[in-house]
Amino acid sequence: MIVAAWAALLLPLGFGTPAGAAATSTFNSSSHPVLFVHGYNGSASNWNTMVSRFKNDGWPAAYLDQWSYDSRQSNATTAQQLAGEVDRLLAATGASQVDVVTHSMGGLSSRHYLKNLGGDARTGAWVSLGGPNHGTDTANGCFDASCGEMRIGSDFLTALNSGDETPGPPRYATWWSPCDTVINPDSSVALTGAGNTRTACLSHNGLLTDATVYAQVRDMINS
Repeated sequence: MIVAAWAALLLPLGFGTPAGAAATSTFNSSSHPVLFVHGYNGSASNWNTMVSRFKNDGWPAAYLDQWSYDSRQSNATTAQQLAGEVDRLLAATGASQVDVVTHSMGGLSSRHYLKNLGGDARTGAWVSLGGPNHGTDTANGCFDASCGEMRIGSDFLTALNSGDETPGPPRYATWWSPCDTVINPDSSVALTGAGNTRTACLSHNGLLTDATVYAQVRDMINS
């Protein structure tokens, strides 16, 4: 699998701004630090374009964490490491919550963290760009532990999607593209209880750099 096989795919289809709150395009006193989680065979550099845009909109560098991890290991293992990174980021910034922006498989470990490791209390907003939330047939061609978990009907996904798909108080949003050839079927991305948005015709990796997707993600997490 190449990075293009696990990049961001979704754009919000229509989630509403919480009552009494208004989305803003710039950093403010209520903005959270943002933790970026790449996908399978990805790296922290996948987020360079999006992070640059956040900086241009006022986010301090210390609030933008381009995290790296071994994408071949189980997503459950990654979730445990993610918990430690969230704690580190909160301590470094003095914030009480983070916003988590994920690309492709990065959505699975972070969902496990929110659902099973208490991450819902530490997360204000969660974003999935082209995530294989209900599996994808392209994972049949790779054989790392994480690949098996991305396959449609895997034990990992069955457990992750059991009960409430968007548990706890965080605001959830997904973005999916009709031209993403990595996530099959397209319907895999959307989650019950999330704001699910169809993007323009973007490639899997194109979701990481599209300006419209960025603006929607920024306003969603900053609302």
